[in-house]
Amino acid sequence: MPKVPKTVWRLGWVSLFTDVATEMSYPLLPAFLATMGAAGIWLGWVEGVAESVGALVKYAAGATSDRRPARKPFVVFGYTLSTFVRPLLALATAPWQVVALRTSDRVGKGLRSAPRDALLAASAAPEARALAFGFHQMMDNVGAVIGPLVAFSLARFANAPLREIFALAIVPGLVAVAVLVFGVKEPAAPVAKREAAPVFTGPLDPRVKRYLVAVGIFSLGASSDSFLLLRMNRQHLAAAFLPIAWLTLNGVKALTNVAGGRLSDRVGHKNVMLAGWALYAAVYAILPLAHTWAATWAIMLGYGFYYGLTEGAERALLTDLAPKEQRGRAFGALHAITGAAVLPANAVFGFIFDAHPGVAFELAASFAALGALALLLVKVSADKAA
Repeated sequence: MPKVPKTVWRLGWVSLFTDVATEMSYPLLPAFLATMGAAGIWLGWVEGVAESVGALVKYAAGATSDRRPARKPFVVFGYTLSTFVRPLLALATAPWQVVALRTSDRVGKGLRSAPRDALLAASAAPEARALAFGFHQMMDNVGAVIGPLVAFSLARFANAPLREIFALAIVPGLVAVAVLVFGVKEPAAPVAKREAAPVFTGPLDPRVKRYLVAVGIFSLGASSDSFLLLRMNRQHLAAAFLPIAWLTLNGVKALTNVAGGRLSDRVGHKNVMLAGWALYAAVYAILPLAHTWAATWAIMLGYGFYYGLTEGAERALLTDLAPKEQRGRAFGALHAITGAAVLPANAVFGFIFDAHPGVAFELAASFAALGALALLLVKVSADKAA
């Protein structure tokens, strides 16, 4: 069984502590916006604007990192920016300020995501790439379990107000930055070749483009999971229990990420992606039938398996399709397309969700099914890229 490289391990710890910080705040945003009198459409704008702006940064950072001798500086700056911006939610007094702060946080994510993914790809053997990406996502999702648990404990047992919880999120963020700066070493790379690379390394491989089209179609229906929390809140689940619901979703993700990565390495990344997208479509198709918060919660747990199947396979498949010298740009394009789709996906979903939640869920299911059909057209060679 392939071992997880040291660089992947340590980047996993960075993601774990970062997600503790993020998920101390994120599941509380629907309730926080509600205290400002904001409707569901504001939640759509918070997620849509933040992710779309972050997407543009992801593409630029990925392409630029292909032309630099080291990717780690991009990763360090991105994590540091998010760490110091995120706690400022404690000072927000209007929905537009939440949008601005969440957007700044996502800019930090945009700066680090594609360079970090390219660094992960360079650290793993071709036959174990989905395992490496799956392990990284597992650590990320473990942090996403711990974060809401910390938030719940602070709110329920220490009676901490939401703003105080937001402010305390700086602590795990600082730990993540310290692990990254002092613990992560970038694998050796052909520095001279990267320094000499042209500004553009030619058009992306046609297979990569077809793959990105499929991802884009799927992403147009992939609204933020925070709408599931809002749905349960409107079905009378108390705000204090929203972090618990959120951590159970992330717990399922964490428990299935490594298994999903190993399965993907064995049976094919594309095959596992198709299974995951089909599951997504099925889950959203049945969500309108859930009329209580308990039923919605139960379906959400099944939805967590979608992440286990796809989070490692998605990036491993792109690594297989993209030439080595284009991987930073390819990962940047992947993040850019998914992020650019987030604004219309969340804005439209939020608008429809306020009046007709069932219609919004069915629309998301339809786009997932269309994305899966488009993915069927992507050809994957039998030999994985080196």
